[in-house]
Amino acid sequence: MAKEIRLWEGNHLVAEAAILAGCRFFAGYPITPSSEIAEYMAVRLPQVGGVFIQMEDEIASMGAVIGASLAGVKSMTATSGPGFSLKQENLGYACMAEIPVVVVDVMRGGPSTGLPTHPSQMDVMQARWGTHGDHWIIALAPAFIDEIFWATVRSFNLSEKFRVPVILLLDEILGHMHEGFRIPDPSEIEIVDRARPTVPPERYYPYDDTQGDVPPLAPFFSGYRFNVTGLNHDKAGFPTTNPEIIQRDMERQRRKIMGHLDEILWWAEHRLEDAEIAVVAYGSMGRSAHAAVDRARAMGIRAGLFRPISLWPFPEAEVARLAERVKAILVPEMNMGQLVFEVERVVAGRCPVIPINKVGGIPIDPPEILEAIRARV
Repeated sequence: MAKEIRLWEGNHLVAEAAILAGCRFFAGYPITPSSEIAEYMAVRLPQVGGVFIQMEDEIASMGAVIGASLAGVKSMTATSGPGFSLKQENLGYACMAEIPVVVVDVMRGGPSTGLPTHPSQMDVMQARWGTHGDHWIIALAPAFIDEIFWATVRSFNLSEKFRVPVILLLDEILGHMHEGFRIPDPSEIEIVDRARPTVPPERYYPYDDTQGDVPPLAPFFSGYRFNVTGLNHDKAGFPTTNPEIIQRDMERQRRKIMGHLDEILWWAEHRLEDAEIAVVAYGSMGRSAHAAVDRARAMGIRAGLFRPISLWPFPEAEVARLAERVKAILVPEMNMGQLVFEVERVVAGRCPVIPINKVGGIPIDPPEILEAIRARV
């Protein structure tokens, strides 16, 4: 029987969706505006046989979820801007060691401790390039309550399928908003679990590229003994400085993401069919842009919205094609300009790209975006 529609807070729905996706371990440290995720998990995880730990800081929290995932348990942590920065070293470790984890970042203003209770979109580039070294990662940025649910489930599925950390980017507006949503029946939810080895322990190598771009990952304590390190490593997981092995392994790690874009990329379009002016917006700014486009259409202006939900990897081919047929692209962001640089890169001069930036903890509202649309007509 279908469950009833109820009013969900964004942060609470992330936590409930994570549990339905199979998350059974959460380690975190309270930080505004993400704290409700930890609070909810502290209550709900014990009810489903899971474990919640409040760690002493963000660094330890990230280490704990990596350890739990290595033991075979789907794991998640949640944080906000400065806490996300503290997680970066261990996040890079998870990238190199190819350990599935989900990190929720409910963005707030910054830099440093910034604006703790105010919305921003200032961690877009940190989600992609926050760690040291070269790496590939997936980051999703939903905008509506149903997308928050499905993006959380998808974060776990992608993380498990590709053995990669997945970042779920919200902001204070989305984390604290309340909207109606019906939790789907479990039979309606696709759950992906990581591939496990089918060979005997003595023949198992956790980074063996003959097993494909995403080798199976054996859970610790299951009889499979292997080494895990943040150093470049050979197929057995032991450190190496052999340039050929490193080159081949890094190319495999890139290939497992960039070679499967059809499974990862996710975007939404609104009234783009005949648009002359396009708005590219994500997260809560996607909501403002959606309303602005509708108001522009009511005024007879052919405007449309492209809303990337997978920010990393970015749906660059789709944006490049969009740039071929519109007069201009507007990019509203609650920062001083981050994703606009990625848009400019893929547009490559095909049409003007106009940033709309606002900081200070106040969102860009639909009239402001509408005014920018009208200025380009």
